[in-house]
Amino acid sequence: MEGNTHAKQRSASVVVVDYGLGNLRSAVKGLERAGADVEVSDDPATFDAADGIVLPGVGAFREGVENAGPYREALVDAAESGTPVFGICLGMQMLLTTSEEAEHAGEGDVTGLDLIPGTNVRFDGDQKVPQMGWNELAVQRDHPLVDGVDGEYAYFVHSYYAVPEDDAAVVATTDYGTDFPSVIADESGTVFGTQFHPEKSGDTGLRILENFVNICLDS
Repeated sequence: MEGNTHAKQRSASVVVVDYGLGNLRSAVKGLERAGADVEVSDDPATFDAADGIVLPGVGAFREGVENAGPYREALVDAAESGTPVFGICLGMQMLLTTSEEAEHAGEGDVTGLDLIPGTNVRFDGDQKVPQMGWNELAVQRDHPLVDGVDGEYAYFVHSYYAVPEDDAAVVATTDYGTDFPSVIADESGTVFGTQFHPEKSGDTGLRILENFVNICLDS
């Protein structure tokens, strides 16, 4: 796999949002390996100078949305200004509007960032939940984040998956008893997310993180 020549010329400045959820260390290491200059920050003021923003996350939708509350306005502003915003796992689910997870837990409506209109639903077939392990990516449309990864495998850990209102938001799908969106993006293409963990997905994940660095440099 070829290296990221853009990243070698100039490092992309990437802020990883520290809102109290997620394995930040592995995300930071993966991004640094992909050529990014990474800052872990809990200060929304740092978003303005960033070439890109990563919203990681492991855990429940409601807790994630509540923890990210102080960053909501800054994240929306960054997205509207064209700064690439990359949600990973729970971070991707938080890009959407709602989630069945809150209803399933009896917690009522919880509103996500609503940067990609849609909801998150629970696997409801006979498959083992959560999905935990490697699964295949089937790219459905062009997007620079998924260059070179069609048919490759990535690492998943999740019980819920995104269902965007607009089918055009689906960039890649994965089959786990049902075809679900494993990569999504908004209409502008600068807000996107992966249901899997690229930082835990070997060469495939590194390629995606390198693609993200290129997106940051080109934006």
